[in-house]
Amino acid sequence: MKKHIFLCFFLAVCLIFTACGQGKTNDNKAPIEDGVYTVHVETDSSMFHINEACNETGVLTVKDGKMSVHIILASKKITKLYYGSSEDAKKKGAKLIEPVTDIVTYSDGDTAEAYGFDVPVPYLDKEFDVAILGSKDNWYDHKVIVSDPVPKE
Repeated sequence: MKKHIFLCFFLAVCLIFTACGQGKTNDNKAPIEDGVYTVHVETDSSMFHINEACNETGVLTVKDGKMSVHIILASKKITKLYYGSSEDAKKKGAKLIEPVTDIVTYSDGDTAEAYGFDVPVPYLDKEFDVAILGSKDNWYDHKVIVSDPVPKE
């Protein structure tokens, strides 16, 4: 009986350490090599989502072990982003992410301007916090998951 309890305890500890290490290395380096990747980007809201012309993808750049993803949103109604919570975004000195104007081409050939943002990515395959500032100057909390990196040619 004691052997079974010890074995169950040992297996539980192993599983915890294995699960905690997924997607991120101990030295905070990216789990993939430096380079440029196409990635799947999932958000938690229809208010904050990837432009339909991008098919839920973004461009992940890994440089010196740090990751960031360029995402193009549906319009220009989201004016700033913040990596973290809306509460922290409101604090003095918060490092806000400014938009760039991207041109998207839809499946019917139409083009439009939309805002794109370069967002830090702490790890792959797990959600992280992003706050958005809407055109009416209200901050909103959202979750983002970046996954499935494929090297970009």
